[in-house]
Parts: sequence; structure tokens; C-alpha cells
Amino acid sequence: MRIGWFSTGRDEAARKLLREVSGRISEGFIPRCEIAFVFCNRERGESEESDEFLSLCESLGLKTLSLSSKGFLPQKRLQDPEGWRELYHQEVLRLIEPFGVDLGVLAGYMLIVSPRFCKTLKLINLHPALPGGPVGTWQEVIHRLIEERAERTGAMIHLVTKELDRGPVLSFFSIGIRGGAFDPLWEEVERGSGEDALFRLIRQEEERREVPLLVLTLKALSEGRVRIEGGRVIPSAIDLSREVEEYMRRVP
Repeated sequence: MRIGWFSTGRDEAARKLLREVSGRISEGFIPRCEIAFVFCNRERGESEESDEFLSLCESLGLKTLSLSSKGFLPQKRLQDPEGWRELYHQEVLRLIEPFGVDLGVLAGYMLIVSPRFCKTLKLINLHPALPGGPVGTWQEVIHRLIEERAERTGAMIHLVTKELDRGPVLSFFSIGIRGGAFDPLWEEVERGSGEDALFRLIRQEEERREVPLLVLTLKALSEGRVRIEGGRVIPSAIDLSREVEEYMRRVP
């Protein structure tokens, strides 16, 4: 399974995802798999964080491709965002064509991809909500969970389609956000004393499990436990909650 890795490389979380997956591939935990290239929509000099990401790619010996989304037809992006998106990803497809990948992984890739891009590549994305849960950024998801007084949350790996965060689900984990350390923070929210501490705890518990979820999903794909065929996922939405917890106990 040849993977194309797509990231904006904007923070430590993006570096952690790549470092962990690359390591698990190298040691054979994810069998018969290789990262054919890493694509970043930032070029060197655009930010310190993405520069660190690109340096990590080099240290891991990974082929890196960059095309600055900020510098690509900026006037077109302002005037016609959808048309710009199509043109930008058309150029990305041209850059990656020689590598012949089986799967694209969006891992901290902060651009919405074009419809043609979705149709040309099998793309998966990690979204920090349960299947059918809130869409948007992880910040928006957590605010919605608190607003709705949710009992559980999680994250999912889904097939990327033109409908944002609503493609067919490959896998997910689920965790409770009630009981234990959560309850006093929910009580604070009910008293109107702010939600910052609860927000941080929810994010902390989600984020700890997101890397294991991606690693285990790629392992399941490489072993044929889950397949992507004709835009469908077979079987759909496998629950990896138990395996995620086991992975966290084994891997510090």
C-alpha cells in the first residue's frame, strides 16, 4: 500500500502524526506499506512550524513536495474560491502523478480539496468527532459538544468526499466525557463560570487517541480488514475503541 501524505504542517500534532505512522511502518507494525511522498501546501520560509515539519520529513528520509497555497494565484483565490481550489489541486495532481499511490492521507491538511481531487484519489481524513457528530474544526466540535451537554465524543477516519466531514466512515473510537475528572468541570459550566477547563480536558483526551486511531486504521487497511471499493467502505465504521486503549497502554 503506497501512501501519499498531505499536511499543512502547522503544528506539533502534524509532526507527531507523521513521526508515529512512519515509525510504525518502519518497524512492520503497519505491514506492506510505504509513504511514497509527503505533500505540504506551505513552502520553506512561510512559517516556523511548517519549516520544522519539512525538516522532519527530510530527517525521516521521505520524498517531500511543496506548493504554496498562499502564493498560488492569490487574486483568483479571493475572487473565486471554488475555481481557485480546482486549479490548485489540479496542479497538485500533476505534481504527485509520477508516484502512483493507492491511498492519500489528509493529516492536518488545512485546505478543502476539490471535487476532482476526491474522485481521482482515494483520500481519508481524521475528523475529531463521532460518526454523525459535529462538523468543522476540532475547536468548533468541542464547543458544540459542550453546548449540547454531550455524554460521549471520539474521532473517526472517513473517506473524503465533496460533503465536508460526512464521507463514509472507516473507523472510529468513542470515549465518555462524564464521570471522574469531567463532572466537576461540567458543574462549573452549569454555574456559568466558564468552559475553558472542560474544553481543554476534552481536547486532551481526544488528542491522545487520534494518533493510535490513524495507525490502527492504516494497519487494518494494509491487512485487508477494511477496504475501500467504488467509493464505499467494506465493512463500514469499525469500532477501534478497545484497540486504541490497548495501543496506548503498549506505546508510551
